[in-house]
Amino acid sequence: MDNAQYRNVFVFAEQRDGVVQSVALELIGKARDLAVDLGEKVFAVLLGKGIAASAKKLVEYGADTVIVVDHDNLKDYVTEQYTQAMYQVAVEYKPSIMLFGATTIGRDLAPRVAARLGTGLTADCTKLEISEDTKEFQMTRPAFGGNLMATIMCPDHRPQMSTVRPGVMQKCTPDASRKGEIINFAPKFDSSKFSVKLVKTEKEEKGSVDISEAKILVSGGRGVGCVAGFDKLRELAAVIGGEVSSSRAMVDAGNMPHDRQVGQTGKTVRPDVYFALGISGAIQHLAGMEESECIIAVNKDKFAPIFAVADLGIVSDLNTVIPLLTERLKKEMAK
Repeated sequence: MDNAQYRNVFVFAEQRDGVVQSVALELIGKARDLAVDLGEKVFAVLLGKGIAASAKKLVEYGADTVIVVDHDNLKDYVTEQYTQAMYQVAVEYKPSIMLFGATTIGRDLAPRVAARLGTGLTADCTKLEISEDTKEFQMTRPAFGGNLMATIMCPDHRPQMSTVRPGVMQKCTPDASRKGEIINFAPKFDSSKFSVKLVKTEKEEKGSVDISEAKILVSGGRGVGCVAGFDKLRELAAVIGGEVSSSRAMVDAGNMPHDRQVGQTGKTVRPDVYFALGISGAIQHLAGMEESECIIAVNKDKFAPIFAVADLGIVSDLNTVIPLLTERLKKEMAK
């Protein structure tokens, strides 16, 4: 394969109901870094129906060019239709790198596009970089249960593809004055392959904020004990305007829902403040929260690994500390 004909960093700009998802903006931010190292440009690919107005936002966040694929077949996400459109964009523009969010949609779409292009895909990456010496694209992800980090390259096939979990990368600061090119792309669909028809969409109503978007997280582990133990955490979260999350142990025990789980098999978070309460700090959990701005840990075990990443550590029983902290914060907030 002549790799020289493949250029530029492409990002699948995931949108839902016309709203560009945060992970797409995060990936554009990382794509800018990669493109600078390669001397190339950032392309965002926006698929949907009636979504052209979102193209300017992608430019503001760092895209040099936005490829808009606006079609009735793309009104709702259906695997085959999106795969055909994304595949045709890749064949036409020959990207060197393609990035997808490791979301429900991204995890469904990316491997199908990779298979049709005859290339590889590295999933759930936590680090993306360009080698200074060889200019090879290096994709790093946890391996063997998170006990080591594997760096993967795809030297013989293009494009080089990876998925990245939401919250791992950082967005660029939007610049309303940025200028970019907007291209309208018209795919040719093969409707004979449309074997699935979307009949109805039902959305679960959630009364809480997605933990990957929260600025303050109050997270509990085994030390919390049970469902009732999380009531103390909810009270603390209510005082400081935070959200409650947990480690995998509490989800496996049935004490918290999976969408509240932080860690390698849960969500990656980057809040301003992360309270790690009764959490030992296994590497799988650290992979999901170690980029938090400020980490406050409470644990009875002074040798718990969580203290190695904590900005403030308290060696004590959380059942003693949390009620006292909550009352003190209530008084401070009242002032």
